Amino acid sequence: MKVTNYQSATIDPFGKGLGMVPGTSIQLADAARLEWNLLDEDVSLPAAVLYAERIEHNLKWMQAFVAQYGVKLAPHGKTTMAPQLFRRQLETGAWGITLATAHQVRAAYRGGVQRVLLANQLVGKRNMGMIAELLTDPNFEFFCLVDSADGVDQLGAFFSDVKKQLNVLIELGVPGGRTGVRDDAQREAVLAAIARWPGTIHLAGVELYEGVLQDESKVREFLQGAVTITRSLVAQGKITRKPAILSGAGSAWVAAMSGLVDFTASSTGRSMPRFCRSISAKGCEAGSRSAGVGIGRGAAATTGAGAREAATLMGGLVRSRHARWLRRSAPRRHARRAHRAAAARGRRRRARLP
Repeated sequence: MKVTNYQSATIDPFGKGLGMVPGTSIQLADAARLEWNLLDEDVSLPAAVLYAERIEHNLKWMQAFVAQYGVKLAPHGKTTMAPQLFRRQLETGAWGITLATAHQVRAAYRGGVQRVLLANQLVGKRNMGMIAELLTDPNFEFFCLVDSADGVDQLGAFFSDVKKQLNVLIELGVPGGRTGVRDDAQREAVLAAIARWPGTIHLAGVELYEGVLQDESKVREFLQGAVTITRSLVAQGKITRKPAILSGAGSAWVAAMSGLVDFTASSTGRSMPRFCRSISAKGCEAGSRSAGVGIGRGAAATTGAGAREAATLMGGLVRSRHARWLRRSAPRRHARRAHRAAAARGRRRRARLP
């Protein structure tokens, strides 16, 4: 499916998991007249199926959840990369869309997304060039992460040359984790590098990744440290965006994260919004149940009352997709199991003979 914006999309014969398309392509709006029937195998299997009414339920559930905790949502779009789903998330109240690569950002922008949080560092001249091109649109708002002085200097040099300003969030990490600044010295080095590019690199807030932590008390301690750091940076005038951004939360610890983030910018007296980057580590609550597993089931025993409340909110998340396929033969372990069961039935029958 080729999508250039929300209103214009086409289906061509080379799309994965689709049925017979007459000619070279058709408009997505005309797909219903093809009368494809999944049960009659009119589409190439395996195929993923989304239920529109369940997607709508999950979209509303997500917004009710973040409203209950007083946070904003920028759901991760890397799994679906579907502009139509991005549109519904934004229309339902999402603050923006989180993405992982510059190419994904460009694709989302082409689909109409005007605010993106890149949950990653922006590295490489080609990737920087793609973002610089998008920033020629004054209505497009973009944020990326930084956790090294060298990375900040590379961004500063590139965007200074192209005369563009770039919003960044300093990423906090944990010892042994996969990303982020790990101690005060690293954080101060990154802040010093940002200060070297006053007209180019703008510190908009703080981001943290807590997914590698295994204990709720450690998560809360990590988040409280992020709150303290964010308050300090605001008070020092180092965060230039008003209001500042504090971004975090994956599926396992979202209730613990959301329930704790409650702070104000004492230097300005203005309340800061709390940003929940993604409810689902895998991507999109609209198109999957992964968020429901994380909050409503798997995390309920570990994230406290907040998670249990989330599980009962509006009936919880519901499964909004399923896969349909054809199976030609049973796996060997199933065949062996069936053989053993048949042999056991035969022995029982023989034992009952007179």
